[in-house]
Amino acid sequence: MGMKEVLIYTDGACSGNPGPGGYGTVLIHNGHRKELSGGYRDTTNNRMEIMAVIKGLEALKSSCSVTVFSDSKYVVDAIEQGWVEKWQRNGWMRSNKERALNVDLWKKLLALLAKHQVTFVWVKGHAENEENERCDRLAVAAAKGTELLEDIRES
Repeated sequence: MGMKEVLIYTDGACSGNPGPGGYGTVLIHNGHRKELSGGYRDTTNNRMEIMAVIKGLEALKSSCSVTVFSDSKYVVDAIEQGWVEKWQRNGWMRSNKERALNVDLWKKLLALLAKHQVTFVWVKGHAENEENERCDRLAVAAAKGTELLEDIRES
């Protein structure tokens, strides 16, 4: 019995950057789908892109083989090119002078990635990928919500 195979589609949206934002996530396993979304009062597009992936992985009850689809080059490249691990090794510095952004979320994501076998696939945004479009709609709707959460940035 192999690992469950799960597809996770993700998207983040932000109205103004920073500004109110939201994430949308669709999980698909064996024809079953689950949609997740949430909105934050004051956040950034990149934070919502990472958050969408975190929320998707947090929803998994056991260790899974996961393919994450994201239209965020920032997220996909940071993981697939090993940037995040490098930043972590360098005390979360991107270069001698620049501190990496969104460290709190990257730490959360790395912990989740350690529990699953995850492959990231970049998809072109707004290119008729049905699930990606759905995530975009979920994220945009969440960002426009009235019960927006506070995006607590831990250092």
